[in-house]
Amino acid sequence: MFPAPKPQVKTGHFKALPRWRWTLLLCVLMGVMRLHPAYTVVERSRFEAAFEEERGHWLAATNDHQVAWLFSRAAYDWADAQSSNRDRARIAQTGIDAANAALALRPGCAEAHYFLALNLGQLAQTKTLGALKIVVRIEESFLAARAADEQFDQAGADRGLGLLYLEAPGWPTSVGSRDKARKHLERAVALVPIHPGNRLALADAHLKWREPEAARLQLDALDRDWAANRLRLSGPQWEADWRVWQARRNAIAARFKLPPTAPDR
Repeated sequence: MFPAPKPQVKTGHFKALPRWRWTLLLCVLMGVMRLHPAYTVVERSRFEAAFEEERGHWLAATNDHQVAWLFSRAAYDWADAQSSNRDRARIAQTGIDAANAALALRPGCAEAHYFLALNLGQLAQTKTLGALKIVVRIEESFLAARAADEQFDQAGADRGLGLLYLEAPGWPTSVGSRDKARKHLERAVALVPIHPGNRLALADAHLKWREPEAARLQLDALDRDWAANRLRLSGPQWEADWRVWQARRNAIAARFKLPPTAPDR
């Protein structure tokens, strides 16, 4: 899947914004949240069908933690495709409830902690007040997911934590920390180096920190593995991710005056 078009939002603008606004943008920018451009009709239909199917499974087996977190995952996907804040918040809340239900049954469930974080991010996007408090809950949920299984979703917890620390203002305003961002983004790449989202997140961070040579190394590695990854991560469920990854790759490549089309696309 965390994960900059939708539309492209430049980093580095948060200090000039009200606190609620940078938090909202933070949740949109988080790489664990796919940052998709507009979904296709087919993708939206698939997400809605999966949501209804998983909800039915959950209602029929509310004492099964796996059924609960699978419904939380489906809720995140369907919430991410909403244009209405009301619908996004409503669907995300069902995902939060399902994740919490899974955690009540199995407190150490990495998947439940992870999709709790993602659905909290969806909910935060709909808030003008109170979003700052949700950021802390997102951090806590990612940390718990990481402690339970740092490999889950292609090192998604480290990727999410790294981007959270990268984009949030630092103490005492919020949780932002360059040191923590670097630690988690580098860990995500170390755990799953072939995942495009991990290298893109680290490359973006290097550019923000004015480390172009390090960013170029990540870009070169990304391009080297691009064709193999297109085969490894193939199928309808990955197409929206690839649209975003290609756009993000091309945005970074433009900084180095490299061709805008990713290899083997």
